[in-house]
Amino acid sequence: MQNGSLFSVFKSASLSYLLLFAVHLAAQTAPLQPKSDFWQHVQIGGGLGVAIGSGYTDITVAPSGIYNFNPFVSAGVGLQGSYVRARNNYEAYIYGGSLIGLVNPIEQLQLSVELEQVRVNRNFVGPYVSDNFWNTALFLGAGFRAQNVTIGARYNVLYNKNDYVYSDPFMPFVRVYF
Repeated sequence: MQNGSLFSVFKSASLSYLLLFAVHLAAQTAPLQPKSDFWQHVQIGGGLGVAIGSGYTDITVAPSGIYNFNPFVSAGVGLQGSYVRARNNYEAYIYGGSLIGLVNPIEQLQLSVELEQVRVNRNFVGPYVSDNFWNTALFLGAGFRAQNVTIGARYNVLYNKNDYVYSDPFMPFVRVYF
């Protein structure tokens, strides 16, 4: 009986080993799923801005990311945060996000459309205590592109001089994406 039980254990262990070996071989020969190349098309960048002088301070941080659909068309999202202070006049916090579309009809030319939505919180010195509102901007732009840097200008087609968010509808820009 001891030989029979030893044989049963050996038979059972051998069968288990064979089953594991077969599963291992099947896993080795199973077709692999293709890896996604999503991150190969993503570029991260944005902008930093500092303007300081004679009672005026403007600090902006604006990270963004784009997805390159092909060498000609890209789209992405961005965030923006700004602190603006004019001594003895006002102080403002501006924050929000944007959607951007880029078209490169030729390698050196970049056309852009950017929809920006920001919240503006201002505190005035004088008769107005505070002013808080949402501001929407729609920028159409063009720039000269050299590899991952674009220098150009954009125009806010929704510009409203009474919003006091931007002093002019035309704005220069520098875009950098890595």
